[in-house]
Amino acid sequence: MKPVVQEDRTGCGIAAVAAIAGVSYARAKAVAASSGIFAHEVSLWSEMGPVQRLLSRFGLRAARTTRPFRSWADLPDCALLAIKWHREGRRPCWHWVVCVRDRGRACVLDSNASLKTHVRVDFGRMHPKWFLPVTSQLRKAVRPRARRPRR
Repeated sequence: MKPVVQEDRTGCGIAAVAAIAGVSYARAKAVAASSGIFAHEVSLWSEMGPVQRLLSRFGLRAARTTRPFRSWADLPDCALLAIKWHREGRRPCWHWVVCVRDRGRACVLDSNASLKTHVRVDFGRMHPKWFLPVTSQLRKAVRPRARRPRR
């Protein structure tokens, strides 16, 4: 999985989905817009629904509810993490990043354009509040009907 850099100040959710789906930021942003999800909307970084809907457009699924972050070792192979969690007025806000594990090695893909590197392993500097596991949607295979023998 490769990191995707956000092109909008508030596009971290779109960039996180793009990284997981393996598409460009522009493609993810276009799919988001066709779904009524826009980078400038506060809901994109203060609610889970828009990111969950965008993931589903790419055949991916995030858990319906958040799970509290306990340790890096406890994370699944792919998860959306809420870091830089804070309140703006009464609204909770955060920065979306992706944690991926491959062959036992974990890293965080951070879309923040101001970073020198977008693949992070400085786990002690990040303080996740919670996470959403991400998986592929399991689509049931359509079985062909058994043919009846001709009489």
